[in-house]
Amino acid sequence: MTQSGFSRVTIRPPTLSGHAADTARLAAPLAIAQLSQMAMGVTDTILLGSLGPDALAAGGLGANLFFVVVTLLQGVLTSVSVSVSHARGAQAEDRVPPIYWTGLVMSVLLVLPAFVLLSLATPVLLAFGEPALLAHNVGEYTAILRWGALGSLIGIGLMRSFLPAIGAAKRLLWVSVIGVFVNGFLNYGLIHGAYGLPRLGFLGSAVATTFTVWMTALVLMGWLHLRPRFRHFVVATRPKWPLMGELFGIGWPVAITYGVESTLFLATGLMVGLLGEAQLAAHQIALNVASVAFMVPLAIGQAANVRVGFWSGAGHPLAARHAGFVALALGVGFMSMSGLVLILAPHWIVGLYLHLDDPANAATVALASSLLGVAAIFQIVDGMQTVASGCLRGLKDTRVPMLAAAFGYWAIGFPTGYTLAFHFGLGARGLWWGLAAGLASVAMLMTLRFHRLSLRRTQPQPASR
Repeated sequence: MTQSGFSRVTIRPPTLSGHAADTARLAAPLAIAQLSQMAMGVTDTILLGSLGPDALAAGGLGANLFFVVVTLLQGVLTSVSVSVSHARGAQAEDRVPPIYWTGLVMSVLLVLPAFVLLSLATPVLLAFGEPALLAHNVGEYTAILRWGALGSLIGIGLMRSFLPAIGAAKRLLWVSVIGVFVNGFLNYGLIHGAYGLPRLGFLGSAVATTFTVWMTALVLMGWLHLRPRFRHFVVATRPKWPLMGELFGIGWPVAITYGVESTLFLATGLMVGLLGEAQLAAHQIALNVASVAFMVPLAIGQAANVRVGFWSGAGHPLAARHAGFVALALGVGFMSMSGLVLILAPHWIVGLYLHLDDPANAATVALASSLLGVAAIFQIVDGMQTVASGCLRGLKDTRVPMLAAAFGYWAIGFPTGYTLAFHFGLGARGLWWGLAAGLASVAMLMTLRFHRLSLRRTQPQPASR
């Protein structure tokens, strides 16, 4: 087996321990790449905060709008990963270049709605009753970021799907880590006019982010096209429109699933905001902690997508099933350990965000510590659902998971949280128990779906007459 998580030469299925080792090797660089992306966001927030609350509000909201729009569209590009994995598993690597070039053209087409949406930030915010000055500033910010949308779709969307599937996940790691330092350097320089760079104020952060995402995309593409070991995967060929239809058919439900989940967390945040500043601050702390830990099972889910797809394409459905359940065990195991830390050391974790000895923070500290206790359970099922979703994508099953997510999040999660928060007086804790209930239901539905679907594929098919 190679460091990529599967071999290009042999199609002999590994042992369970081999599955675990291969999945971990594939997931590790993906997790670090995603943590690096989070670090870029933290850097932006800290440096924008140095300009004051107005700049932080405008830049933070503009960056969030950009992140939401491009993340949803990146969901469509996840189909590239599973299609490449199936082709490699079937020892049909000649099918990989058309997938790459078709995915690249699809990225260009997907940037059109992103560009339009980001261009309309000001009128959209005004329609929602936001202050005119804030809406104007956010519009200026997204007017710059929109030029980075294509770079983000290629560098993060396409490359994060394509490179792991061809055994080049480590390249994402190094380029992402370098991107953190480049982004930080440019942010500081362009915001404050340091290092001989022009002083652009809060808009400097948008310019820095745009430059960094394009740098990431171009470096990864250049490396991919110039490296002899991988050049045969990107041999020039015409995009295939029927293939684009297939990729879009697999990918659009993933984008909807991302949207369903992100709107649940957005709505929960808005509901917590109605409960007061202390509860909202506690919610943000707990959510930030959970988001950092979530990067690991998210990476395991992406690795499961590749490995389940590979063994499915190789005609080894039992190996695909084993790869999926080993990935689930890894994801649940990591999040269980992470949850144990939240239970044993909640005050220490909250102390990273707030001064524990300040009486003014007492209510927020107590509530945040309590929410971390809920997050300990929340994290386990959250990790389980994202890995199960990756397993199902590896089987090219995305529409049923989309429906499961919509049902679990909005028919169970949000109503449960709202009822506990506002009718049983549990406040933010009630909303978090609602999140846990929604995630648990989605985790159960997706895991059961993978169990049934993968088991069905291992059973001999009746001979046709």
